[in-house]
Amino acid sequence: MSKCHSSRPANVLSLKQQKQSGSRISMVTCYDAWSAKILNESPVDSILVGDSLAVVMHGFESTVHATVEMMTLHTAAVARGAPNKFIVADMPFLTCSRGIDAAMDAVQSLMQAGANAIKIEGADHQLPIIRQIVEAGVPVMGHLGLTPQSIHNLGGHRVQGKDEASTKKILEDARKLEDAGCFAIVLECVPNKLGDCLTRSVSVPTIGIGAGPHTDGQVLVLHDMLGTDPGFSPKFLRRYANVHDIVSDALNRYHNDVTERAFPALEETYG
Repeated sequence: MSKCHSSRPANVLSLKQQKQSGSRISMVTCYDAWSAKILNESPVDSILVGDSLAVVMHGFESTVHATVEMMTLHTAAVARGAPNKFIVADMPFLTCSRGIDAAMDAVQSLMQAGANAIKIEGADHQLPIIRQIVEAGVPVMGHLGLTPQSIHNLGGHRVQGKDEASTKKILEDARKLEDAGCFAIVLECVPNKLGDCLTRSVSVPTIGIGAGPHTDGQVLVLHDMLGTDPGFSPKFLRRYANVHDIVSDALNRYHNDVTERAFPALEETYG
């Protein structure tokens, strides 16, 4: 019998039902098969294969270095590890800015790799492409507030929606994304009141990260919530483990056992 807590994975309809019923949505970002397998055995509702993998897994400075090939490879790994989860894959940098053909090629790669939906940052010039992708039968999740692919234009990782004009723009963009057919919207690094207001302004679920407690759900990167990098500590992050110290301790003990000839023991060798 499967260890998965639910025999049915989430989908665009069940996520909307969770919003309507007030049941909070949990989403975790991961990038590979071993972590996806653990998530598959958990009650977490959904997995995001984020373009943050360019930073977390590949060591780049920002998400702009993620490519379609990179996203496809990691999406396929996550899909193999978590067959019972609703998987959303990020459309990487500029894939929606080179026309519908380039966008649809990327969508096809991600969906055939195992994604159940794709996520697109921003609104404005993205709206026509979002409509076409949705009309093609592919669920699209929006993303507003801090949009990491636009980090150079935003002047860094800054909280968005802090003044009246930017608040109004984010609210208007959310309604436009809903009208374009997005089934949900990620809201990143905005004031608590804006997260609350936006969530009440749209009928689709909102998934917050640094957007306060009133969004319909929350998302965190698995590596961040497990404490793999002590140097990364944004205000919105809650660590649920200290994996960095656990792994460091294990490596130290392994090294000592090897150098002191304590490993392998007789019972760990073949006759």
